[in-house]
This record gives sequence, C-alpha cells and structure tokens, in this order.
Amino acid sequence: MAQVVVPPRLISLLSSWGADPTHARAAAADLVERYHEPHRRYHTLEHIEEMLAVTDRLEATVEVTCSVWFHDAIYDPRRADNEVRSAAHARGVLASLGAPGEVVDEIARLVESTAQHDPDADDANGCVLADADLAILGEPDDRYHRYVRDVRTEYAHVSDDAWRTGRAAVVRSFLDRPRLFHAWQLRDAYEQRARDNLRAELAALATP
Repeated sequence: MAQVVVPPRLISLLSSWGADPTHARAAAADLVERYHEPHRRYHTLEHIEEMLAVTDRLEATVEVTCSVWFHDAIYDPRRADNEVRSAAHARGVLASLGAPGEVVDEIARLVESTAQHDPDADDANGCVLADADLAILGEPDDRYHRYVRDVRTEYAHVSDDAWRTGRAAVVRSFLDRPRLFHAWQLRDAYEQRARDNLRAELAALATP
C-alpha cells in the first residue's frame, strides 16, 4: 500500500489524553490505513471527512469526533457486527492512549449506536453523530447517486434481487421516520432533499 497521509488533526485528537506523540501518530496512521482498504468504496476517508464537516458545524464534543473516526474502523460488508467490532477496537486503542474510562465508554457506545442511527432525543452526542452519518442522504443528486453506486459495489457479493429487496427495506425505514435529522441546521439544509433522494431511489429499486 502506498504511504498514506495522516491528518495532523487526527494525531492531535488522539493525543488529547497525554499519549506519547509517536504512539498517537501510529494509532492515527492505523486508522487512516483502514479507510484505504481495497474493498471499501463508500466507507472511505471521504465519508469521514464529510462527517467531520457536519460535526464541526454542530460543534461536536471530543467523544463525537473520535466516534466519527472509529465508527467504521472495522468494515466487512459480509458481516453484521461491524459496529460492535469497531467499538471494541476503539476501546483498545483509546485505552492504550490514556483516555479516561468514561470517555472510552462513551465513544464505544456512540460507535455501536451507528448500527441504527436512531438515538433518543435527549442523547445529544448520539444525535450529532447520527446526523453526521446520515447527512449523505441530503446531498445533491450526483453525490447521492455516487453514494448509492459505491455502497452497491461494496455489496457486490449480494444478488441484484436480494439487493433491491434489502435496500428498499432500508430506504422505507428512513422514509417512515417522522424526521431524519435532529439538529435544526441539518433539517433546514437536508431533510427535504434527503426525502426526495430516498423516494427517487425507492422508485428506481422497483424497476429491475
């Protein structure tokens, strides 16, 4: 693999609890390399950067920012336990970097919450993370269509019929929600376009 560029911001983030700079840099480099795995098409650094743009806008806590980086650290489209495994990975890395136990617990909880993207209304950190992860749904047509193509490529092992059935169920579950986004900034910017995108995709899925 070609040498990857490690964002200084990530090194700084992982140094928050006084870890040796060399250790923090190595942990950051490992995270970045994971998002360069060849089987990834959507769950890449671009996805992380897009999420960070949202969490920055919403003035997220350190715990949420760390959760963005760790939430897809382990990603295998053939498995259903990626969030649990990513949370366990985060626990190990963060503990080795000196993060307090309560911080590690919160980050692990947040990472696991991305399996459903359905936090309680009073879960401030969970709402920000869910909003950031779902913001792709409200992007303009060209970005949304590329997102769908990239996720389909990641699930190339799934037959077309199974993909249409499974993806349609996911899309309907989002459309059935009274709202997709919690923060007013995201609702104003993305809610209507996200629903338009989802409805268009659902119609396309109904046509083989």
